[in-house]
Amino acid sequence: MKIFKWLGKFLGIIILLLVLAGLSYRLFSSGPTAPGKLVDVNGTKLHIRAEGEKNELPTLILESGAGGDTEMFHWIAENLKNEVRIIRYDREGKGFSEETEENITPEFYAKQLHQLLEKNGEKPPYILVGHSMGGPYNRIFRDLYPNEVKGMIFLDASHPEQWKRLAQKELYDKNKASFLKGVSFLGDIGLTGLYSQISSFKPKEDDLPEDCQKRNRELTAHSGKVYRRFLKEMAINDTILYRAGQSRDLDSLPVLVFTATEQYREAQKKKYRKEGIDPEKQVQIWFEMQKELKELSSNSEQFIMESNHGSIITKKENADKISKKILLMAEEIK
Repeated sequence: MKIFKWLGKFLGIIILLLVLAGLSYRLFSSGPTAPGKLVDVNGTKLHIRAEGEKNELPTLILESGAGGDTEMFHWIAENLKNEVRIIRYDREGKGFSEETEENITPEFYAKQLHQLLEKNGEKPPYILVGHSMGGPYNRIFRDLYPNEVKGMIFLDASHPEQWKRLAQKELYDKNKASFLKGVSFLGDIGLTGLYSQISSFKPKEDDLPEDCQKRNRELTAHSGKVYRRFLKEMAINDTILYRAGQSRDLDSLPVLVFTATEQYREAQKKKYRKEGIDPEKQVQIWFEMQKELKELSSNSEQFIMESNHGSIITKKENADKISKKILLMAEEIK
């Protein structure tokens, strides 16, 4: 019993010291610096990165997915910023943007983006480029402002019915949601940031430059904000998908659909097989839904990319191919 008591006190002291060290990190570390600027929209400061000169070509609006940010579009922005005006931004609460205190409705983000563009002096016409969940967000924007949108590009974009038709029934399952809650708490008390300072661990970011990876690591480690935003995205995901599914067809609007061939890593494939689910069938269903995105417009093309869901835009050679198609669309629209 004495040994157990001694061990308990020892562990308690260690935990207390770790918490104090983490809080000190939060208190004295400045955190990462936003690469763009912050624009006030109804009391919420949103992070926006505007590159390229305004010209006769439509402005590109790049919309990230649920777990993405402005860094994901690095190569596309680099490829096209000398040809067209490009806007990258973080939705409220994501990346370097502040969290809003306003009521979140399915149309909230489209309206907030519209206000952000006006505040920053941007003017239509726009081409909307959406990766993953960025696709549904863009469909809602186009539904509200059809006269301002002259083209749409879906980058392995989400489908309104994906949770009904795929084995995965939600953005994050309960286990992952619990994990995100735990890590967000550790981030808020500074332990994830402290760990990042003493650890040499560097997550693989699919060919993004080191400065992009560094900002992402610092932003993720500095507090629990990034993880809490994942949870918020999970809470609103179904309503966003439902509203996107209610949007009108795109008629003859120019549309490009890029679809990744690899949807599941080996660990996920093994998990599905244990549950009696054929992962190849799941990929087939995804391809069917991607074809349905193409069929939203009578003026559309689909391209199959040898990539996974993330590397379709973060790997330079993939971004190069996509960029050429985007520029061709912009020139044809002009």
